[in-house]
Amino acid sequence: MKIIITYVCAGAGHFRAAQALYNYIKEKCPALEVELVDALQKSGSLFRNSYILSYSILVRYFPLLWRLAFWITYTKPLRPLTRRIASCFNIINMRGFSRYLVEENADVIISTHFLASELVAFLKGKQKIKSRLFTVITDFSVHPFWICKATDKYIVASEFTKEELLLEGIEAGSIEAFGIPVDTKFSKEYDKKILCEKLGINKDKFSVLVMTGSFGVGPLEEIVHALYKDIQVLVICASNKKLYTRLKQENLPNVKIFGFIDNVEELMAVCDMIITKPGGVSISEILNMDLPPIFISAIPGQETGNLEVLKKYGVGISYCSIGEIKNAVLDFRDHRDRLDIVIANIRRVKKPYATKEICNVVCQGSPRAAG
Repeated sequence: MKIIITYVCAGAGHFRAAQALYNYIKEKCPALEVELVDALQKSGSLFRNSYILSYSILVRYFPLLWRLAFWITYTKPLRPLTRRIASCFNIINMRGFSRYLVEENADVIISTHFLASELVAFLKGKQKIKSRLFTVITDFSVHPFWICKATDKYIVASEFTKEELLLEGIEAGSIEAFGIPVDTKFSKEYDKKILCEKLGINKDKFSVLVMTGSFGVGPLEEIVHALYKDIQVLVICASNKKLYTRLKQENLPNVKIFGFIDNVEELMAVCDMIITKPGGVSISEILNMDLPPIFISAIPGQETGNLEVLKKYGVGISYCSIGEIKNAVLDFRDHRDRLDIVIANIRRVKKPYATKEICNVVCQGSPRAAG
């Protein structure tokens, strides 16, 4: 069987989900031929760079404009027009990716980004490929761009997400609520005492992890200043070198500072809470670690949609002011029973075996799609 796992490098979550599936299949099914492909790398450089840069600029500096774009493409009366325009634009600019898919002629294509799914579905509709298409939706709420008629199976984050697809007219047999795939390291048991010794962290102090993804944006510095006198704070600055330098120079007590790291699961394992952005893949990692979250700096649209879904499950709160965040953290510190309630809610909604279940379904034989 030949499998292509494809993603788009606009936002790290799509890649992390694809990479988790790729690593699992390579480890558990070494006889299968599997490739991990960034769809944009098969497009022209102008389109690729514009796509990545425009996403980064809009979500970081012009969130209101991003919100407007999301609303326009989400609103039902406008969908036929916006979808047609976007589809034509994507098909023209992604011809290199389309040629690659036709040449590879894979049995199965797993997509963790709607752009890649749309191109695969288009080729299937034109009968240029007969691959089975698995679309892995990497948010808890569904934007209509994810919906493609030629998708054989949708993999979704929760039962609520499944209900959203059902309301869009997708047949129940085409939807599996396995969850969002993440690396298996987020499902392992960790010895907190050993990790605290390794990381130089006081295991007896209430600890909060503060992070906002690869850019290190948002009010991280303000949150650290608000909390460090009362609790232990672990902050991941990621690519924000200026923030990393400033916090290092301040040398605040009870604060551990990290740049880019590859052991975030260890930091999660030693903390009591996390303050972070509500990206779909990040949420799944957090839930698998039984780590109660406070969400900040949500991207309008997909991340605010994630917040609404999680609120229905009693998981995660979101505040605008630093004072509210501080009060919430200290309240949880002083009332561990409230923290335990959130953890119980997490255990009811989390999907720790998503990666395994998706790969099991994908790898159960590979008859090519008929027609």
